[in-house]
Amino acid sequence: MSTSPEQDRETHRRATIADVARTAGVSPSTASVVFSGKAPVADATRDRVLAAAAELGYAGPDPRAASLRRGRSGIVAVVLEEHLRTAFRDPVKIAMMDGLTDALAALGAGVLLLRDESEATDDAPTIATAPVDAVVLIGCSGRMRTALDVVRARALPVVVIEGDAGDDVPRIELDNREAAAQIARHLRGLGHERVGIVTLPLSADRTRGDVTAERLATLTVEVTGERLAGTREVFPDARVVSAAGSFIDEGVIAGRTLLADPATRPTAVVAQSDLLAAGVIRAAEELGLRVPEDLSVAGFDGIRVDGLAGHVLTTAVQPAEEKGRAAGEAVARMLTGERGASIRFTCVFREGTTTASV
Repeated sequence: MSTSPEQDRETHRRATIADVARTAGVSPSTASVVFSGKAPVADATRDRVLAAAAELGYAGPDPRAASLRRGRSGIVAVVLEEHLRTAFRDPVKIAMMDGLTDALAALGAGVLLLRDESEATDDAPTIATAPVDAVVLIGCSGRMRTALDVVRARALPVVVIEGDAGDDVPRIELDNREAAAQIARHLRGLGHERVGIVTLPLSADRTRGDVTAERLATLTVEVTGERLAGTREVFPDARVVSAAGSFIDEGVIAGRTLLADPATRPTAVVAQSDLLAAGVIRAAEELGLRVPEDLSVAGFDGIRVDGLAGHVLTTAVQPAEEKGRAAGEAVARMLTGERGASIRFTCVFREGTTTASV
C-alpha cells in the first residue's frame, strides 16, 4: 500500500525525546533526565525509556540543538600554513597537536584543521566560513596575517603559536633567538669559525637556495628570522641556505649546496630543525665526510630522528607538547570570558655526538 508524502516524512524524520517519552509512557522531562544523567531515575523507568529509544532508533539528544542552546559549535579551528599531509610529517607539529587536543578535551571541544586560505573554492570550510568557537594559528607569516584579519572580523577568540599577531593576541612562543645563539656559542667554543646555516623557509613561497641580503629583506616567518639572528650574533658572516620545509630531504639538498666546494666548505653547520640537520649529515656522508670528525652538525627541536647511525644530535630541545597545551588552555580561558595569557617557553641545550673540536 502506498503512503502519503506526510507519512513518508514522519517515517524518515529523526525521532525526538518527545517520541521516546510518548512510547515509554513517561513525561518528556523524565525521558530527558535518563539521557542527561542529571538526576536519579528508577531502574524500571530507565529501562522502559531506553527500550523505547532503541525501538525508535533514538541515539540521544541532537548535538546541533545543544550547540544552539550554548551559542557554540564545540569546535576549535587550528590553521596551518602548509598542506596537512606536510604538517603531519613534522614531529614537532604532531607533539604540539597532542598537547593542544589534550587541553581542549576538558572543554569537550573538537578540532578542525584548516589551511590559511580565506576564500572558498568549493564547499569545503575555510577560516571565513567554518562554524567554530575559537581559532589557533600556528605561525604568523604574511599569509597567516590575512587569516588573522578574517578571524578578527568574525570576533572570534584567537591564539598564535610561534608568531607575532599584536599585543592583543595571546602568543605561545619559544626563546628561539637565545636558543640558537647558545648552539652557536657551543660551536665557537669548539674552535669553529667557518660555519654554514640551513634555515627553515623565509616566507610563504618556500624558495630554496642561498640567502642574499635582498632575500633576507623579504623574510616573513618570524621563527626563521629569530633563529637566524641568534646564530648570526656569533657568526655574522656565515653562509646561509634556505630550505623549503623542515624535512630530511630538504636538509640533504641544502647540505649538498653548502658542502659542494671543498675550498669553501664549512667546518660546522647549524640547521634550524633536527630533520634538516639529519639531512645535512646524509649529504656529508655522500661526500665521504665523517660527522663530527670532518664536519660538526647541530639541529633544533630535540626530537627523535631515525637513521642517524647511532648519533645523538647536538640540538636545542623545545617543549613542543607544552606549547600546544598552553595554547589550548588559553583558548579555554578566552571562551569563559577571561583573557588568554602569552607564554614564552625556554629551550634546553643538549650536547650530542654530532659536534666536536676543529
